[in-house]
Amino acid sequence: MGKLNLEALLKPISAAEDALARLDERVTRSEVGQGFAERADFFEAVSNMWVAGELVHLEDLVLHDAQMDVRAPSHELVIAHRIVRARRRAMRNDPGWAVSRAGIQAFAGITEQEDELPRKLKRGGEESDLETDEHDALLPELAQIDKVLAETSWLVKALPSGFTRTRQPELIVGELVIRDPDWEESERISEWLELVRKVEALPATLAAAVLWDGWEALEPLQRQHWLGQVLISDFLRSRGKVRSHLLAFSVGLREMPRERRRARNRTTRLGAFIDAIIAAAGAGMKDLDRLTLAKRQLERRVVGKRSNSSLPAAIELILSRPIVSAHMLAKSAGITPRGALNLVGALGVREVTGRGRYRVWGGV
Repeated sequence: MGKLNLEALLKPISAAEDALARLDERVTRSEVGQGFAERADFFEAVSNMWVAGELVHLEDLVLHDAQMDVRAPSHELVIAHRIVRARRRAMRNDPGWAVSRAGIQAFAGITEQEDELPRKLKRGGEESDLETDEHDALLPELAQIDKVLAETSWLVKALPSGFTRTRQPELIVGELVIRDPDWEESERISEWLELVRKVEALPATLAAAVLWDGWEALEPLQRQHWLGQVLISDFLRSRGKVRSHLLAFSVGLREMPRERRRARNRTTRLGAFIDAIIAAAGAGMKDLDRLTLAKRQLERRVVGKRSNSSLPAAIELILSRPIVSAHMLAKSAGITPRGALNLVGALGVREVTGRGRYRVWGGV
């Protein structure tokens, strides 16, 4: 882990600890705490992609999450939605689960080989042995594939004597990614988990900064580097600093200049990460204030309405999403799209598109 320059970090550590404590207390006691936590998932996903150098529009992400895309989702949009789902999954589990080996492997889709492949498949030409269920409907097709491989094996054997066959990275065309077979993800995960054990004695915010710096240096997962921000937020939750929700760490991280985030000096980098926690907590407090004010203004529209009005359900959705569409309101309130437009008009929500089609409204 190396020696830390605590004298230069004591002041930002104290400020970060106080900021997280105030935010957690306010979210816990707030009447819009649930909506705030759901909105934070979207803001965090967009900011996470921004830090990685990718641009994802917030409205596209919200509509994609509601399965109401207005266009074919891009590769970056799909990754951003995976971040949203990963944060929701971390919140459904116990604090600290995401930072465990089981949690990381679950997020990365890594399973034990024996559990993943209960049936052994060996191929070796005409003498290949296929162990499977005798009623397997794919058995004839697999046997035909083995026959073709056996008949074409001479092409490989006929390579020139001076030709050297090198091991190439695996290309998965369907996922548009290139795997490095020598990445050794398991060893890197073990090294990072060992770092998690070593920082237990440090203050929570400093420990989170050290873990994030270690994740950036080790890069345990070659395809899901974005998972680091989710793990750091869950680590703070496991240490009891932010138990009401997952901190939108990347929202504060994007406010830090790249020169500080990528500085050669480790103390400078750690200071930037701690300042990012302070910025994320400050942004959360402002968003919480806006949500509280918006809720009070919207609830005034409900005064005097009938008891079975759909306005409360519409208000709840508006406060839990950065933007909403007529179809999202209709689905949430169980009404028609025309009825959803009437609800929007009754609530006086601000429209953010100004178009006749694909109209969306922003509550805050």
